[in-house]
Amino acid sequence: MSTREVPIVIITGYLGSGKTTLMQNILKQEKRKIALIVNDMGSINIDASILDKTGNRLASVKMVEMQNGCICCTLRDEFMAEIDKLSEDRSVEAIFVEASGISEPSSIAGAFLNYEAMTESTRAYLKCIVSVVDVDRIYREFLHSLTEEEDKEEGDVINLIMDQIEFCNLMILNKTDLLTKEQLSEVKEGLRYLQQKADMIECVNGNVDLDVILDREDFDFDEVEAYSAVQMALNNCEHDDVKACVDEYGISSFVFEERMPFNREAFNKLIENYPEALIRSKGYIWFSDDWKHIQLFEQAGRNATITELTEWVCAWPKDELDKMVEDFPEVKEDWDDTYGDRCNQVVFIGKGYEKSEIVKLLYDCVEDDAKAPAN
Repeated sequence: MSTREVPIVIITGYLGSGKTTLMQNILKQEKRKIALIVNDMGSINIDASILDKTGNRLASVKMVEMQNGCICCTLRDEFMAEIDKLSEDRSVEAIFVEASGISEPSSIAGAFLNYEAMTESTRAYLKCIVSVVDVDRIYREFLHSLTEEEDKEEGDVINLIMDQIEFCNLMILNKTDLLTKEQLSEVKEGLRYLQQKADMIECVNGNVDLDVILDREDFDFDEVEAYSAVQMALNNCEHDDVKACVDEYGISSFVFEERMPFNREAFNKLIENYPEALIRSKGYIWFSDDWKHIQLFEQAGRNATITELTEWVCAWPKDELDKMVEDFPEVKEDWDDTYGDRCNQVVFIGKGYEKSEIVKLLYDCVEDDAKAPAN
């Protein structure tokens, strides 16, 4: 049976948010014996080399560098092995993990919880997922429009930042000295649109007390996931009643579902003139000129991206599809005679919008006479 003795803290946040500075400050406090795992995507672990210059404090810190991959995917097994090894050291009081700037915290948490459930002897447990937030960047790039030249490049970045904010139970709001009191309040309100229960700590230069991070309730995967704005909409929204989804902050959400495809050109025009009242949108869509691929649509503030993903199951070769249906007959439970498993399903979250107006804009993009391409 496992003994929950060693808390794990995952530090996430995009490149430049202040994760390494936070870790430097934590290591200087000398309150507890900490083991540290630093993950960097490059072949040379720059963050680890910076932390190594923190001073003598590192002489009593176990530090593991993980590079050439990300602990949420390619380095997942190696990551769990290091957690196990470090937790066996009886002198270690906590393990901090500085994730790479492009990591997905939900994947890291899922991998760890699966490992914890399967490993009876582990002493480690997931205590906290921290999202370090560059409030200046959120103010400029999420709450306010970018220039036209910046939109495409920064859209991918800001959507990743949103994902990291949505899946955490502690937000460290860094660089607060760069904003006025009113601007910071605007940022905090915007963050509450995305994750409504995570605690917030304001700081400058990552200066946060270690005890504030460790002395809190244990991380709860289901609770954190449930309180992200996107998941709340999917779980709780009545599709025909937007009032059922209005929360204490006056934010409302709904889920748009439609089998017929979008016209790509019309949908792109919608994105160019996206309703300002919509704060966050996320979901899977498909286009009439591509019956093969699932597209991921994400919008955060004034940024929106469309990313081609994998193939729809119904687009598989017939022999592979028949085998799939034979092995997993539930695949056909939500199957359309014309469109198969193709479906547009998008969560829309905003404040002060009219659902009927947004739905009309979406249906103006739907191509109801789309014909499947010849094989």
